[in-house]
Amino acid sequence: MHDTDLEEHCISSEVIASGGMLTVKRDQVRLPSGHQSQREFVIHPGAVVVVPILPNGNIVFERQFRYALHQVFIELPAGKIDANEDILVTGQRELLEETGYSAQHWVKLGHQHPCIGYSNEVIHIYLAQNLTLGQHQRDEDEHLEVFELSLAQSMQMILNGEITDGKTIVAMLFAEKYLMQHG
Repeated sequence: MHDTDLEEHCISSEVIASGGMLTVKRDQVRLPSGHQSQREFVIHPGAVVVVPILPNGNIVFERQFRYALHQVFIELPAGKIDANEDILVTGQRELLEETGYSAQHWVKLGHQHPCIGYSNEVIHIYLAQNLTLGQHQRDEDEHLEVFELSLAQSMQMILNGEITDGKTIVAMLFAEKYLMQHG
C-alpha cells in the first residue's frame, strides 16, 4: 500500500471561526474509498519549544496557568511563530521574553505534530546552551514562574505525572537523548 492510497482530498472548505491566533475550518473530503466525509480542524501558525541548559547542567522550566484546563502546568519556554519569522528567531525571542535568558549555542533537535487529529500545528524543538541571564520581556498578560530542575528530576516528574505538557515531554525526550550522546 502506498501513502497515496490513504489520502483524503478536499472537495470544499469553510471557515467556522477565526480568532487572533487560530482558525477553525470544516472541509468536505473524498475518502480513498470514494465516499465523502467531513473534517473539522484548527489552523495554527506553529510554535517553538526551547530546552535551556544552564551552566550547572540544570534546565530552565516555567510554571504557568493555562486557562483552557484551569490549572498551572510545568513546561519549557515556548511560543508561537510570528508571521514570516524564522523558527530559530522565534525560539530566541521566546526564551528571552519569558525567562530573561539568551543563549550562544542553539541545536535543532527535531519537531513534533502534537494534535494530528484536529490541528496542523508543528512545534519545533531547540536546545539552548551557554546561557546568560538578562531581563525578561514578558507580555503584560503573561504571568509565569521561572525555576530550574536537573535532567533526572525533570524526567522523574514526567514519569510521576507532574509534568504532563506534551511539547515539554517530547522536547525532554529529544534533549535527554542529545545530552547522553553529546555530554
